[in-house]
Amino acid sequence: MAKRVYVGARDLFFRSKLRAVVQAAGAESAGDDAACDLAVIELGTADAETRVRALVARGVPVLAFGSHVKAAELRAAREAGAEAVPNSAVEARLRALLGSGA
Repeated sequence: MAKRVYVGARDLFFRSKLRAVVQAAGAESAGDDAACDLAVIELGTADAETRVRALVARGVPVLAFGSHVKAAELRAAREAGAEAVPNSAVEARLRALLGSGA
């Protein structure tokens, strides 16, 4: 069974780009985070940290991403249990997590 990946990104172009990485790796895009094996969550929304904590509590690995100038958001996501990277690194890290190289 293919890995199911939820991509939570506000920007349609960026979301499509990350979903293309998921598809290229042979994984499936999940429509919501209720039944996913990996969640990719964009930071910067009011509920991002809460979502990260809830996913981690359920045992779902979380790759969080956000602006490199908002170090506090990235740090908070790490403290909540996510792997957090700047926007510039999320695509490569997602590829690595899905086993499709860097």
